[in-house]
Amino acid sequence: MSIPQSGGGPIESFDQLAGYMEAGCKPKDDWRIGTEHEKFGYCKDSLKPLPYDGPRSIKAILEGLRDRFGWDAVEEGGNIIGLTKGGANVSLEPGGALELSGAPLVSIHETCDEVNSHLKEVQAISDDIGAGFIGLGAAPTWSHDEMPLMPKGRYKLMDAYMQKVGTMGRSMMRRTCTVQVNLDFASEADMVQKMRVAVALQPVATALFANSPFFEGKPNGHKSWRSRIWRDLDDDRTGMVPFIFDDGFGFEAWVDYVLNVPMYFVYRDGEYIDALGMSFRDFLEGKLPALPGETPTLSDWADHMTTVFPEARVKKYIEMRGADGGPWRRLCALPAFWVGLTYDQGALDAAWDLVKGWDAETREELRVQASVAGLQAEVGGIKMHDLAREVVGIADAGLASRALPGAGGMVPDETHFLNALKDSLESGQTPADELLEKFHGEWSGDLSRIFPEYSY
Repeated sequence: MSIPQSGGGPIESFDQLAGYMEAGCKPKDDWRIGTEHEKFGYCKDSLKPLPYDGPRSIKAILEGLRDRFGWDAVEEGGNIIGLTKGGANVSLEPGGALELSGAPLVSIHETCDEVNSHLKEVQAISDDIGAGFIGLGAAPTWSHDEMPLMPKGRYKLMDAYMQKVGTMGRSMMRRTCTVQVNLDFASEADMVQKMRVAVALQPVATALFANSPFFEGKPNGHKSWRSRIWRDLDDDRTGMVPFIFDDGFGFEAWVDYVLNVPMYFVYRDGEYIDALGMSFRDFLEGKLPALPGETPTLSDWADHMTTVFPEARVKKYIEMRGADGGPWRRLCALPAFWVGLTYDQGALDAAWDLVKGWDAETREELRVQASVAGLQAEVGGIKMHDLAREVVGIADAGLASRALPGAGGMVPDETHFLNALKDSLESGQTPADELLEKFHGEWSGDLSRIFPEYSY
């Protein structure tokens, strides 16, 4: 989840809303890669979630990272709720999952080094206190009541509201984890093409990274239960945003969409003010019931933009949001997948040619079936396994074309970061398939085995 935005002056005209996104346009040489991933923490002896406070807790992990590895603390209401260092930040998901939001970096070599360094730091602190962390799309065994709600005002407001607009919002908050990548665009037209490819192909990412076949201690009938949860959360702010495929889509159309999404809060002086269900349009006119007579700043707009949760999202960059959290290798494979598809124009054009004939119903059904069947999904003659093979091939060619070397020039490009996905395509098995095979085989239905065998 996002941290409060800052630094924006008063909004004096409607044009500033689209201008906020347009200000993110960058020449290709300045494009960067920002990788985010979440993971569940647990107590090694009990296999229960880490509480926020205590000697073995989320707070102890954050304090350990601060004290031993030089991170700066972020506090709210006297509680440590995050960390910052060198353009990266560590934050807490509502149920205590730990998230690294990586710094904007030039190559996947760099972002993978960052992921590796972070996980080693977390492991060092965790080992000292008897904690562990595991990368999955959904909590495999824990109930809602076992998951603590972190002491953040934003989450308290969201928790109450989620019960009114869908059936799975609180499950999303406490019991799901993802890996995503944030990518740049050069212009409005570049943003449009990238967003259309991103949304259309999120189901392929969902299938390839499917890693949540268990919930509350048993198989749930889906390869990606995390994706299933997102389909019944809040229709106002989730989904496949079909309007982005309409003629004339651009920054202003995205503004209209975000303005139509009900508000959660306004952040003032370190406090979250309840604006649940209120209208940002009213806020622009000084008619927000929560703050009568006050008009918003650009930081308020930036905050509101973080409360829309479609499968891909535009801010000053594009966020790819369709993948389950997962094992170490796949935390580097996700940025490789999307960078390969979108940071080389030939690859981006090939990806668009692949999807431009699909209608909204096809895109939505691919999303649904990816969550259920993963690589075994089939929609209207489109076989997900074949589609994924073609898409990964395009990404591979895009990375080869970038030709960014790593390891001091010993590695010629970034294509090897796709190897985990190529292995899945060769075997037909995603992480979810492997987990189900173990559950029904050598584990004999004992899901506690997942923790020692699949933790970082």
